[in-house]
Amino acid sequence: MSVQTDPALREHPNRVDWNARYERAGSAHAPFAPVPWLADVLRAGVPDGPVLELASGRSGTALALAAHGRQVTAIDVSDVALLQLESEAVRRGVADRLNLVQADLGCWEPGETRFALVLSRLFWDAAIFHRACEAVMPGGVLAWESLALSGAEAGTASAKRRVKPGEPACLLPADFTVVHEGQGSCDSAPSRIMIARRSPLPGA
Repeated sequence: MSVQTDPALREHPNRVDWNARYERAGSAHAPFAPVPWLADVLRAGVPDGPVLELASGRSGTALALAAHGRQVTAIDVSDVALLQLESEAVRRGVADRLNLVQADLGCWEPGETRFALVLSRLFWDAAIFHRACEAVMPGGVLAWESLALSGAEAGTASAKRRVKPGEPACLLPADFTVVHEGQGSCDSAPSRIMIARRSPLPGA
């Protein structure tokens, strides 16, 4: 396993910002904890197949799923985060199950591969959400947590990175069914958690 970096992102503002954050935090004492709702995802009955995590950072979820035998593709704009994740994956002996890709999600397209599970935490972009739905295989699961829009944020620059009331569930394609919704938080900011299943192919 090695991190697939993109030289075109060298000066990308999101890369610069997130790399600085991860460099300051370091990885020596990073918890690499999975998302709190991973058990809910697994209870939803994820079929056999690969996993895709968007805006993964140095994801403990990717590590946990790899430890359960899943092949996981983790995409993030921060190569520092991905390198820290790679180092931890090597330490845990799961590096062969991870595919780490540096990419600007604004330019990301799902391609032909379909995934048993597509997930993201504390990231929101409606266009990317729709592409993520496309990447879910029939019968597969989509799991998403995003910060929720507060009244104080309406009309601000951060509003576009927050889900509005009813989202993301109301944006799902017709062949998805919500199996779990809940509330979460990050640094006291409220978030919304949604787990949905895509309908299997007829006769499957």
